[in-house]
Amino acid sequence: MEVVKTIPELRTLRQKLSGTVGFVPTMGHLHEGHLALVKQASMENSAVIVSIYVNPTQFSLSEDFADYPRDLNRDLELLRREAVDIIFVPSDDEMYPPGFSSWVEVEEVTERLEGASRPRHFRGVATIVTKLLNIVRPSRAYFGQKDAQQVAVVKRIVADLNMGVEIVVVPTVRESDGLAMSSRNIYLSSRERQAATILFQSLMLARQLWQDGEKNTDKIQQQMTSLIQKEPLAQIDYISIADAETLEELKSIDRPALAVLAVRIGKTRLIDNMPLE
Repeated sequence: MEVVKTIPELRTLRQKLSGTVGFVPTMGHLHEGHLALVKQASMENSAVIVSIYVNPTQFSLSEDFADYPRDLNRDLELLRREAVDIIFVPSDDEMYPPGFSSWVEVEEVTERLEGASRPRHFRGVATIVTKLLNIVRPSRAYFGQKDAQQVAVVKRIVADLNMGVEIVVVPTVRESDGLAMSSRNIYLSSRERQAATILFQSLMLARQLWQDGEKNTDKIQQQMTSLIQKEPLAQIDYISIADAETLEELKSIDRPALAVLAVRIGKTRLIDNMPLE
């Protein structure tokens, strides 16, 4: 396993790899969700590259960039066990050198849900993902279903810019009680951790209503809202039933859809989604 910090070092090692290359971009503090991406990349490719970089440009001033959990030594040990070939751990100056002024903007799909709640978030996401894909030049890149809107943005970039990378979406990995694994779960107190299961419960309610024949999205959202509001520690940011590809809000479920939500549990903002297809 090679750990590199600069783009020239990574490119030199990348040129030596033969066969297909799988790439897993992460912000570190790895959990089983990240490792599921790494395992699938290992099964489907000749070599695997993982990046660990907490990207400052996707955080607003009011968000948790400074406090975002970091544990590089632990991450490296976990990736060593998975026999990852190259780990890229760049600095901010490496990714955004002095004079950096080029940004990637994706329209439409970024204008709702997370994009509406976190202005300029997706500009940072789109820019760093584009840079990483250009640097690594993988055959396939792996992303988790939990970040459904990010996946939609990345797919749009790859298609629009003719990048020739296959985007592989891996199902959300959950705790035994259904809570989606997230690096931010570490922020939750024991009481908040218990309360956070309301996200999964509401998504399962949406799926059950849909399976029982309910197609009116307003009715599904109303019942999800009522359930979440029973939890005193939960504060809803948004709930949406959206087109699975475009994330456009639906009035009736007449195509593959996603139930998508963002909820604050105490001070911690969690997102999750459930396919309805």
